[in-house]
Amino acid sequence: MDKRTITQIIASIATNANISGFFKGNIYKGNVKSICVPGLNCYSCPGAMGSCPIGSLQAVIGTIKYDFSLYVLGFMSLFGVIFGRFICGWLCPFGFIQDLLYKIPSKKIKVPKKVNNVLKYLKYIILILFVIILPMFLVNEFGISPPYFCEFICPAGTLEGGIPLVLSNQSLRDAVGYLFAWKMFILISIILLSVFIYRPFCRYVCPLGAFYSLFNKISSYKYEIDKTKCTSCSACQSKCKMDIKVYEDPNSLECIRCGECAKICPSKCIKKGIGI
Repeated sequence: MDKRTITQIIASIATNANISGFFKGNIYKGNVKSICVPGLNCYSCPGAMGSCPIGSLQAVIGTIKYDFSLYVLGFMSLFGVIFGRFICGWLCPFGFIQDLLYKIPSKKIKVPKKVNNVLKYLKYIILILFVIILPMFLVNEFGISPPYFCEFICPAGTLEGGIPLVLSNQSLRDAVGYLFAWKMFILISIILLSVFIYRPFCRYVCPLGAFYSLFNKISSYKYEIDKTKCTSCSACQSKCKMDIKVYEDPNSLECIRCGECAKICPSKCIKKGIGI
C-alpha cells in the first residue's frame, strides 16, 4: 500500500471518527462540528466530526455580513493557498471512494479530449450557480436559503449522510420521496461512472475541487519541471489519469497532485513539495 492510499485512509477515518453515530442513527453536534474539514464530507454523515466547507459556505453565503461567512471563505482560501488540489488527491474522502471504485477490474474509458475540455468547466458553473448565486439571491422571507448544491446534487451527502440516516430512522424512511430518488440516481450514476472513468465527480462536478483549483498555480505546494533534464517524452502525460501534459503545465488547474507523474518520469525531472 502506497503513502497516498494510507494518507487517504487516515484522512477519511479522521473526518468520520464518530463511529457511534452510525449505530445510533444520529449526527455528532459537538464543538468540533463548527470547524470545517478540508475535503468534501457531508455535515449530516453520522460519522462526521466537522463541517463540509461547501455546505458551510452555502449556509452562510446569504448572510455575508456575519463573521462566520468570512471565516468559512478564509478557511477554504487558506487551505487552497497552502495545498491547492492536493486536498482532492490526498485528503478528500469522496475522492478516495472514487479511487477505490476505479480499481475495480473493467475496461476503462478515456474521455475524448474535446469532450473533456468542455465538461471540465461544469464544476465552475456549479460552484458559481448552486453554491454562490442561488443561496445568495433565492432566500425565503426570513433571509434563509436552502443549501442548493447539497440538497439537489451532492452524491457525497447522499452516500455519507442520506443513506445511513434513512436506514437507521423509520421516520425518515417514511418521508423519502422524489428528491431522495433523484439524489440516489445521481449517486448511482457517479458510482458506475467511477468504475470506468477516473474521478468523474472531481473532474466535472465538484465545486470544492473547482475552488481549490483556482489556487493550484499559486499554492505553496506545487510541482516544478527541471527543464534541463526534461526530454518531453510524454511519459508523465501517459501515466496521468487526469490527462494533463505535466511537462508543459505541471500546476494545471486539473491536477490533484497524486504524484504518479513524478514516479514514472524516466529523467526524474519533476519536483514537488512546499516552497520548491
